[in-house]
Amino acid sequence: MKLWGTLSFYMGKQFLKNVGIILGVLVSIIFLADLIELLRRASGKDNITVFIVLQMVLLRLPDLTQKLLPFIALFGGMLTFFRLSRTNELTVIRATGVSVWQFLLPCLMISLFFGIFVLTVVNPVAATMESYSAQMDAKYFKKRTNLLMISSKDLWLRQVDDSGLSVIHARSAINQGVDLTDVIIFQYDKNEQFTGRIEAERARLRQGYWDLDNVLMTSPDLPGVVKDYMRLETSLTVNQIQESFASPKTLSFWDLPEFIDTLEEAGFSALSHRLYWHSLIAGPVLLLAMVLVAATFSLRATRRGHTGLLVMSGIATGFVFYFFTDIIQALGMSGNLPIPLAAWSPAITITLLGLAMMFHLEDG
Repeated sequence: MKLWGTLSFYMGKQFLKNVGIILGVLVSIIFLADLIELLRRASGKDNITVFIVLQMVLLRLPDLTQKLLPFIALFGGMLTFFRLSRTNELTVIRATGVSVWQFLLPCLMISLFFGIFVLTVVNPVAATMESYSAQMDAKYFKKRTNLLMISSKDLWLRQVDDSGLSVIHARSAINQGVDLTDVIIFQYDKNEQFTGRIEAERARLRQGYWDLDNVLMTSPDLPGVVKDYMRLETSLTVNQIQESFASPKTLSFWDLPEFIDTLEEAGFSALSHRLYWHSLIAGPVLLLAMVLVAATFSLRATRRGHTGLLVMSGIATGFVFYFFTDIIQALGMSGNLPIPLAAWSPAITITLLGLAMMFHLEDG
């Protein structure tokens, strides 16, 4: 029992150390890459200083790091097992009668619990920081803020054109924001002075204008006017409305379910948000699976073995996983796969692959 406790502590320590090394290297690379990209985008813009760019890079770093966690677990596990194999420590451990599953267990449990910690604690912090980064990006680079706000009962749209500003309120949306019901439009001039109000039973977005039915027009200085039909010019498009939703990565794991319900109640699709939420839940299992895959490429490495080939095989597995995940999630977004299946397929597939390879190499 004492041997098992000592061995577990040692394996866990080695695994954490090597994962930390890989984490530091990859985070440094993405920090520099993101910094260079933002500096390129900021060139020629006098209102964007180096301090603003650095602030945005640091705010984006936690979310970018979350995306790399499967690769960090894979490469960290490979580095750990390669080092233990080359120093013959694994040979000594196995000579004492300890099975591969016993000395892998600490690494697997650490990856699983670390994934749960990231999901429940790190993700909310990363989502908040990404939200601030998105606001700064809209302010300094895109020169606009989100066009849409949505709650459990109401929907608000903001449109700016040559004549001024219009704020559109609706009770619900149909067809992804193309049709609005129980509409009220507040109109303002270029100086943001209120100029009038339009009430309509229904508003349909067309190419460059709104079709309004059963309209009541009022203004501060004129009596109300009733119309059966009215056309109101707009610069909004369907794509602009849909792109104005809060990005899934700016919402924490805890807030996503409520936002998904609100989005669907308002008549909009929440496929991307639901897929992202399920992918977050599958994250801890995916980290565990990556450690299993790392073990299959590393435990047989020796001084005379094909270490380079094994390393390349592990890296190739990481890239295959990346493309496989993209394809599966694209199928989920298109509605060709159920969202839970699209989100969980990569984690389950990699786990089964790792288990099968381990059983074949060690017990077969």
